[in-house]
Amino acid sequence: MESRNGDGGARDSDVLVVGAGPTGLLLAGDLAAAGLSVTLVERRPHRISNLSRALVVHARTLEQFDARGIADEVVAGGHPIDSLQLFQRGRLHPSRLPTRYPYVLFTPQYEVERVLERRAREAGVTFVHEARVVEVGQDADGVEVRAVTGEDAKASARFRASYLVGTDGAHSTLREALGLPFPGKSMLKSLILADVRLAEKPDRPFTVNSVPEGFCLLTEMGEGWYRITGWNRHHQLPDDAPLDLDEIRELLHHNFGTDYGITECRWKSRFHSDERQAPSYRVGRAFLAGDAAHVHSPAGAMGMNTGLQDAANLGWKLVAVLRDGADDRLLDTYQRERHVAGKIALRISGRMVRVAKMHGIPARIVRPLVATVLNRVRPVSDRAASMITGIGLSYPAGHGAHRLEGKRAPDLELAEGRLYEVLRGGGFVLVCPAGFRFPPAAGVTPAHRADGDRTALLVRPDGYIAWAADEADDAGLRAALDTWVLGRVR
Repeated sequence: MESRNGDGGARDSDVLVVGAGPTGLLLAGDLAAAGLSVTLVERRPHRISNLSRALVVHARTLEQFDARGIADEVVAGGHPIDSLQLFQRGRLHPSRLPTRYPYVLFTPQYEVERVLERRAREAGVTFVHEARVVEVGQDADGVEVRAVTGEDAKASARFRASYLVGTDGAHSTLREALGLPFPGKSMLKSLILADVRLAEKPDRPFTVNSVPEGFCLLTEMGEGWYRITGWNRHHQLPDDAPLDLDEIRELLHHNFGTDYGITECRWKSRFHSDERQAPSYRVGRAFLAGDAAHVHSPAGAMGMNTGLQDAANLGWKLVAVLRDGADDRLLDTYQRERHVAGKIALRISGRMVRVAKMHGIPARIVRPLVATVLNRVRPVSDRAASMITGIGLSYPAGHGAHRLEGKRAPDLELAEGRLYEVLRGGGFVLVCPAGFRFPPAAGVTPAHRADGDRTALLVRPDGYIAWAADEADDAGLRAALDTWVLGRVR
């Protein structure tokens, strides 16, 4: 449903989401699917571009999609890769990840957006296009936003909601309107992106190499197209400097010994990459998620995936507060959990870029050493793959907590089906071993282990373990329900 409001009149919704990229679309769809009224404001006209920067969907994101019943559709439109070659022949093996999706899925961002937008529209999200936020106000009952609208930005509209979420990217106008700084620095200048057809097919669908002049990633996109992402330390030009095919050919040749014979280029761009993070993801009733909250280099392809995990974390908590009457303090855990996750993504991607940028003696020592460790020390390689893909990310647990609390829940086989199928109900799932008896709790779906394990688990709607016990513990379960379902966070 399209919606415009050029007369300046206010409209009400439970949640106002600003920014219709992947993060905003997933969040808006989650909220609307749970029965909340949601308005999604986007500055661009309504069209999904056939070009995109993001190309990778990681395993943890696919698990989140599985919990929403859309993973199969996303996977069907992509190319699964179970082994990644890095510089100096170092390799990562997603095939060893303990997940239903033991691979890295290469698929354009616009395909992900297409699935998420359809889901959001079917759930009843109200879309408002060509609207740019310029003012934000808050009071005890809600937030109010003023946006300029239309192609000429001469009209205006006001929107009121109980809560506001900014998912409007690295240049977020909402973040600026909230007065939040975005500290950090530029990591790489004059990065090159190009989508090309090649006369010679590369040996593998994804490869990356680093040489004294810089580095380059070459990724198969499907339908004969390849994405080139690279950096040449000898071509440090402004973002708006012309980019010609000779420079792209030179980049390929330096890194791979051939330019593969470029036959066609449908898009090319030069840009810079920053490493920044907002100090706070919450200001009263307003939140930041995705690139509005954190940006980093393309290394590891973690940007879009980190934003989607932000949405998965925040969405169920807003539902708990607005629909189910949980205490507003539950929303403070979004900052506690996702700010740390964003910091980890910045640290991992930053380290990868710094290794790739090395030259001279440090490069000749460090890169072969990293490759050797990845290839020969399996625990290190598997840990790296799990963190990059999000499978290994955990949230902080309290002192004395069970070893599983805060960790990602695997897709357990249950008497009622797979865990992530049961999570499609949108609520908590209490996984019980045979013989455990717990009192029923509102908003919690009971399920029963089919694997013989004796550990009971309370799994949050986002697939993380809120509580675990190896023997019956009614008091511990009640405390966990009090904290996570009722929002009485201590």
